Amino acid sequence: MFRTLLLALCCGAAVGCVPRTSPRAALERDLQALADSVPARIGIAAVFGEGDTLTVGNRPGYPMASVYKFHQALALLDSLGRADLSPELPVAVHSSDLLPDTWSPLRDARPGGGYSRPLSELLYYSIAQSDNNVCDLLFRLLGGPEKVDRYVRGLGFGDTSITADEAAMHRDPALQYANTTSPLDAVRLLERFRRGELLAPPYGDLLLTALLSTATGPDKLRGQLPPEARVAHKTGSGLRDAQGVAAADNDIGIVFLPDGRAYSVAVFIADSPRSDRSNAAVIAAASRRIYDYFASERLPSSPGPE
Repeated sequence: MFRTLLLALCCGAAVGCVPRTSPRAALERDLQALADSVPARIGIAAVFGEGDTLTVGNRPGYPMASVYKFHQALALLDSLGRADLSPELPVAVHSSDLLPDTWSPLRDARPGGGYSRPLSELLYYSIAQSDNNVCDLLFRLLGGPEKVDRYVRGLGFGDTSITADEAAMHRDPALQYANTTSPLDAVRLLERFRRGELLAPPYGDLLLTALLSTATGPDKLRGQLPPEARVAHKTGSGLRDAQGVAAADNDIGIVFLPDGRAYSVAVFIADSPRSDRSNAAVIAAASRRIYDYFASERLPSSPGPE
C-alpha cells in the first residue's frame, strides 16, 4: 500500500504522467477550439450560480440582430411598470405599421391593419416570433431605439449600443453593425433579469413566458439539450451581403435544469460565410458543452423566476 501511495505522489514528476485537466479548463479549451474551427468572429459567455463567469472571444462589437428585441422588451416593460400601466393596454396597429418584405407573423395572420391588440400580445410577437414590424411598432411606442439604448446604458452595460430599428437595417444593411453588444454584457443583463432585479413580477413573468415560448432558432441554444431542460431565449439572424456572409447568427438565453438550477448563456457568431444550419450547429454544440459542465459540477444556484 505504501508503494502504491508513493507511486501516486511521484507520478506528477515521472516521465509520461499527464496532470489531470480540470472540468472548467477542459470546457474553456473545447469552446475555444470550437470557436477557432469556424471562419468567423465567435463570442461565448455564461454566468453560473452566484456569478461564476466564463467567456471566450468576449469583446464589444458583435451585431445583435433580433437579440436586441429582448433589450427593447425590458425597456418597454420597465416603462410600463414605472407608469403603473397594464400589459393588457390596447395598442393600435395601422396598415402603415405592417411593411411588406420583412419577417412579420402578425402581418401574415392579421393583414391590413386597422385594429388594436393588447401590448402583451405584441410583446409575444416581438419576442417569441421575432416579428420585425411589431418590433418597430414598439419602438415608436417607446420613442425610438435611443430610449432603449439609454435604458440599457443606464443599467451599466457600456458595451451595448442600440441605434437602428428594423426598417432602417433593411434599407441599409450596414446599420446591422450599429446595434452591437459583447457576450458578457448580454449574459449579465440576462442574469439581472433572471434574478428579478429589473422588472416587477407581473412584467417579468410576462417576458419570461414569451422567452420560453420562442419559436425561432430551435436548433440553436436548445438544439442539442435534453428535452427536460427549459430554455428562455432570444435569437438573432442577420442579413447576408453580396458574398453570402451573414452579419450575425446569435442566441442568448436562460437555461433551467430539471433540478431547479439555472444559468445564463450567449453565443454570437459574426461575419460567417457558413450556412444558417452550420452556424446553428456551432451554437448548439457550445450550448451542450456548457450544459454538461454545469449539470455535472453541481455549482451553487441563485434565486430567479420559477
